Amino acid sequence: MFRYYVWLALRSLRRNPALTGLMILAIGLGIGASMTMLTIFRAMSGDPIPLKSSQLFVPQIDNIGPDHAKKDGEPPDMLSYTDARALMQAHAAPRQAAMYPTGFALTPTDPQLRPFKVEARATYADFFSMFDVPFKYGGPWGANEDQARSDVIVIDSKLDDKLFGGANSVGKTINLDNHDYRIVGVLDQWTPQPRVYDVVNDKFGEIESVFLPFSRAIDQQMPLWGNNECAFDKAPDPGWEGHLASECVWIQFWAQLPDAGAEQRYKAFLDNYAAEQHRNGRFHWAPVTRLRNARQWLQYQHVVSDESRILVVVSFSFLFVCLVNAVGLMLAKFMSRAAETGIRRALGANRRAVFAQCLVETGVIGFAGGLLGLALTAAGLLGARAVLSKDATHLTHLDFTDVAIAVALAVIAAILAGLYPTWRAIQVQPAWQLKAN
Repeated sequence: MFRYYVWLALRSLRRNPALTGLMILAIGLGIGASMTMLTIFRAMSGDPIPLKSSQLFVPQIDNIGPDHAKKDGEPPDMLSYTDARALMQAHAAPRQAAMYPTGFALTPTDPQLRPFKVEARATYADFFSMFDVPFKYGGPWGANEDQARSDVIVIDSKLDDKLFGGANSVGKTINLDNHDYRIVGVLDQWTPQPRVYDVVNDKFGEIESVFLPFSRAIDQQMPLWGNNECAFDKAPDPGWEGHLASECVWIQFWAQLPDAGAEQRYKAFLDNYAAEQHRNGRFHWAPVTRLRNARQWLQYQHVVSDESRILVVVSFSFLFVCLVNAVGLMLAKFMSRAAETGIRRALGANRRAVFAQCLVETGVIGFAGGLLGLALTAAGLLGARAVLSKDATHLTHLDFTDVAIAVALAVIAAILAGLYPTWRAIQVQPAWQLKAN
């Protein structure tokens, strides 16, 4: 029976192509606008590491005091080198990693390639296991390389493709700032969005091309390629050592804590550490610390802005307006067939059969509107790529889930919009229609 209703619906839609086209266009425009914003919103608000987001934590320590604190009284988003080194040496977490962004000038061995800049991240070996970083070849360096300040690196697959044609480059060397580094691992495809491990410097950018030991970067005085926040009355002393000894905050820090007990113990450790700094005279204010897991951290950093939420609401409001117009068009279409409906009722069709047929017809309209909405969504995302920054273009791609949501939303919305016109259609009195005709 369903196939028969679909056949009747297609036949009915062909009778008045102009009205049918207007209904499909109304639904398609609403779906296109709402799904464009919803797709971007879903990409921005997604959990990039759902299996571990409740185990990865960002510690914060107030090392600048209330006179320089944020308006909300929260401590800085990053740590000073003094605090980051102290936390690493304390080993209060099973896994932990301090890190900061830096970069190099890479000189390829291939004479046909010109030297170019690459972004890098100085971190510890635990970084890769903490964030479940996949490897195509090799693997991360170990704790011994961290301690020895070894000249080892991990590169991403794009750099491997560019320098070595995608071959296994483990064991080979590349020249960075006139120094050779040995490759120990090549990453597989890894595009966390948002870029959870460093949303302070770049929320939606690509991952770095090179990863190297934090200790090596500090030893070689590799410059910071990111945010550096210093209190205006606490400028660091000149030189690299002055920068390390200053209260400037520029280092991201993550700790993996497997359960609630470990979280409580680590928070107590942070409080005790800040209290000790207060007793030693380094902090002249009451100690303030925070410990947020990955989900809380993304929310605290406003990765999804209030403006984005408002745009989603506005786009769905536009969808509602489009559905109101579709209701009017469907009502006009169904009521123009009152004579046909009356004859069907007189021949024995009950109200349930007429109701089902009309709902199937609205579903077919919704499906067609969903396909049009997908095309308009793709066009909207293409337009968004033109105005968004290069690093944010990852947010403008449709996946299977987005397609399924668009089609399902269109069909459901069309059926809901068709409930009132369908109800009006089944109220037709067969005797009146037969008498009038």
